[in-house]
Amino acid sequence: MIDWIDITLRIGASISLGALIGIERQWRSRTAGIRTNALVSLGAALFVIMGAYSFSGTDADPTRVAAQIVSGIGFLGAGVIMKQGASISGLNTAATLWASAAVGALAGGGLMWIAAVGTVTIMAANTLLRPLGRLLDRRVSPGFKESTESEYTFEVRCMREHEVTIRAAVFRAVHRPELVVKSIAATDLPEDVVVISAIVHSAKRNDSEIEQAIAEVIEAPEVLSVRWSADDLSGVD
Repeated sequence: MIDWIDITLRIGASISLGALIGIERQWRSRTAGIRTNALVSLGAALFVIMGAYSFSGTDADPTRVAAQIVSGIGFLGAGVIMKQGASISGLNTAATLWASAAVGALAGGGLMWIAAVGTVTIMAANTLLRPLGRLLDRRVSPGFKESTESEYTFEVRCMREHEVTIRAAVFRAVHRPELVVKSIAATDLPEDVVVISAIVHSAKRNDSEIEQAIAEVIEAPEVLSVRWSADDLSGVD
């Protein structure tokens, strides 16, 4: 006999606990945020519920469905792991997704308190173990410095009639040995204004190279404005 109230509580607990785990991830602007962790937890719970209520008979083994969650979530986790230069990012996010699936499986199995304790522990690990890890790195290697690998966004505004000329100037400006050009795009704005955006990658933080690129581009009289921003890729998990 299916207890619909119990199933509803399990589903609600799984998506709520998964969302709590995702809050910390989204707060740190990671790839997998509230929705992703909530859906991973919910999906795991639904699979467990399916295994518990959909099979019958002496040869049925509901645990097989739950067991596949452990290996199946690995494909999703692999999608958030990225290699950028010499650094690898997304490992902690992938591990968090795996843990979210475990929380969902517990909630789907009716082990609410264990799922709740697991959620709090996951959030505490992501929050409290980060500074501890950095402290240990510095103690093991006194000269340790975190990677300052960076990604720069370089934006130039001009009138639409000068787009081709300024786009070429931007490409020449950011095409340097220390920088890797990832993309250059143009976006139309009202009043015939165009924003030319270039995203470049640097193996180390090198703001002076971007400033030199600005100095080259801003000399053109067709340029209306120039700005740049940098995203530090170090410690991305």
